[in-house]
Amino acid sequence: MSLVIERIEQTREALLAALSTRDWEAVSELDIECRLCVDDVLAEASVNESAVRGSLEELLGVYRQLIEIASGERQSIVDEMSQIRQAKNAAKVYHLFS
Repeated sequence: MSLVIERIEQTREALLAALSTRDWEAVSELDIECRLCVDDVLAEASVNESAVRGSLEELLGVYRQLIEIASGERQSIVDEMSQIRQAKNAAKVYHLFS
């Protein structure tokens, strides 16, 4: 296995670990690392194309999971903010009549 593919695999595994713990700072750093890995793959002409394709497809799967989880987290925050806003409005109404 070439060093580039091995680096992609290690980064993918680290990204999955960070995603499972919702460590968004680590996810951000690993995203940058993934981009560098892909740049290296594109620059290295001697890499086994089928191995690279498989590795990048697995990485793409991780990114799909990342998008799905991040979207869910974002929606949870939106819902929570809506509940806070409703509670705040209810408190204002209560104070008007008390």
